[in-house]
Amino acid sequence: MLEIDVASLKMKSPLVLASGVLGSFSPSLSRVAEHAGAVVTKSVGLQPREGYRTPVIINTPHGLINAVGLSSPGCEEFSKELSKFRGDAKLIVSLFASEPDDFVKLSSYFDMADAFELNLSCPHVSDAGLTVGSDPELVKEIVEKMKSRSSKPVFPKLSAATDYIEVAKAAEEGGADGIVAINTLRGMAIDIGTRKPILSNISGGVSGEGIKPIAMKVVWDLYEELEIPVIASGGATTWRDVIEFILAGARAVQIGSAFFYSYRVFYSIKESLIAYLRKEKISLNELVGMAHKTV
Repeated sequence: MLEIDVASLKMKSPLVLASGVLGSFSPSLSRVAEHAGAVVTKSVGLQPREGYRTPVIINTPHGLINAVGLSSPGCEEFSKELSKFRGDAKLIVSLFASEPDDFVKLSSYFDMADAFELNLSCPHVSDAGLTVGSDPELVKEIVEKMKSRSSKPVFPKLSAATDYIEVAKAAEEGGADGIVAINTLRGMAIDIGTRKPILSNISGGVSGEGIKPIAMKVVWDLYEELEIPVIASGGATTWRDVIEFILAGARAVQIGSAFFYSYRVFYSIKESLIAYLRKEKISLNELVGMAHKTV
């Protein structure tokens, strides 16, 4: 009942574990795979990357602020860990780099991947992520090179802090199979006791329910402008949020911050989606973009 196609990926559910939530520990990814249609790994680069010193994450009333700094064990070590992945959910490996050729090199280490997500939107590093994803021509070149070397689906993950329609169209022209929108947004918090910023990096990426309206608008706009599928990411915490994103045009919805509050969130959302579809006597495919037909 929840089966959905996203480009050439045939997924058992529209629910996707967002990048970075479970790090690189394969058994944890495998457990989530029981109730998700796909799981996205944390972002990995060519070389090991230490990331920022603690504190790197803050819990706020409406979500999280994190500045992990794209910490990564490096592609060789990470590929060994991911070779242990077991589960019937699709495995999407998230890649970060500064140059198009480096993305291609990275992809060669992950034969076990069903697809690749390109991190072009992390807001708290200076040499990757948003720095790369703000340039439409560079994004197009990255996607073109990835598609010329790999037959697997490629999903660039974009930020709302750019001209996301222009960047998404460039990615589509480059051959992207879909767009993930959005990543975290820049934010910070200050400790009134110490009178200093809490995060060691001063600022970080805001995620969770507080950014849902922004992500919703981006998904809506991209559905209007693109021919390729959109995967929503940003603030979905309940089954109602998932339905909203699908009505706005998403074919799949990533769950990230909500997982920090409940390990059972994928199971509970999955069961509620099934109950909703049965009650409404409607299919998931029929719901995709339906809100656009009412305006």
